[in-house]
Amino acid sequence: MPNATAEQLTAIAAGLMEAAGAKPEHAAIIARHTTGANLAGHDSHGIILVPTYIERIKRDHIEPLAEFEVTRETDATLTVDGHWGFGYVVTEYTMGRVIEKANAHGVGAATVFRQSHVGRVADYPLMAAAEGMIGMMTADSGRSAKAVVPFGGRETRLGTNPICITMPSNLEGPLYVDMATSAVAAGKINVAVARGVSQVPEGWLSDKNGTATRDPNALRDGGALLPLGGSEGYKGYGLSVMVEILSGILPGLGFGHEPSGRHNDGIFMAAFRVDAFLDLDQFKAEVTEFAHYLKATPKAEGFDEIYYPGEIEYLTTQRKLVEGVDIEDATWAKLTALAQEYGIAGELGL
Repeated sequence: MPNATAEQLTAIAAGLMEAAGAKPEHAAIIARHTTGANLAGHDSHGIILVPTYIERIKRDHIEPLAEFEVTRETDATLTVDGHWGFGYVVTEYTMGRVIEKANAHGVGAATVFRQSHVGRVADYPLMAAAEGMIGMMTADSGRSAKAVVPFGGRETRLGTNPICITMPSNLEGPLYVDMATSAVAAGKINVAVARGVSQVPEGWLSDKNGTATRDPNALRDGGALLPLGGSEGYKGYGLSVMVEILSGILPGLGFGHEPSGRHNDGIFMAAFRVDAFLDLDQFKAEVTEFAHYLKATPKAEGFDEIYYPGEIEYLTTQRKLVEGVDIEDATWAKLTALAQEYGIAGELGL
């Protein structure tokens, strides 16, 4: 597989998105997020998505020059209509506004609708954590195609419906949880297919007949992702339903599947100013102490290290900043073909 530096990935993603019609400043935002996902080890949300975004622009499912609009606002809340623009741009703006409101009133919250894919959910609540706040966000795919079955079902009715919560601390890396409420993110199945993986772990997938399978191609052949939790998948299912309500119904997207619908990331986000509840320095010190307390737990057989939530992504980022990022051949070929189509292959080193 080709290996690229963070700078190379950022240049390629930004160059291709700008060539496809994005404003330079918006292309830079998208590239920063996709490269960050690759660095953190979440290749499913990295540069592999750029060809998909360009395809959606060509199909008019993304409006690259769209201007977002605040449609409802109170002192502590707002609702934003993305007008089918880039989710990265709209959601980054909205979290900035939420942080402003939390600074002024102790808490801020927002919903967003009619925007394209937002990428890795953690990127936005981490903005709040960097400002000494607790951040959270949930996301839903609107009425676009669903990939997850309800617990006990064999027909897809839900998105992967991720949720993220971040905490400020004095740790070297950020402490947060960012997870799909399905057994795995759909993008990880796409990465497995792109890399020619023949089997994924048990408990991730069912085929079109509702039978458990380890074949990653089953998802494209009418199969489904399973809810998080394995034999107790009703727990992941319950979380997914709540995320769908917060990110789908509350923003006004509704629920269900409209076959002709665009991919539409509805979101709910919130920020809580810690010092409205407890002295910020005390909170950060105790969260840090708590993380060290967890890491000092005697290790079970087969484990070399106990990590606090978010630590693996931080360590992976530091390593890949030095070693570079491996990109699967199939993705590299798509990027190269697009660069040739736009006449910028030489400029991007492809």
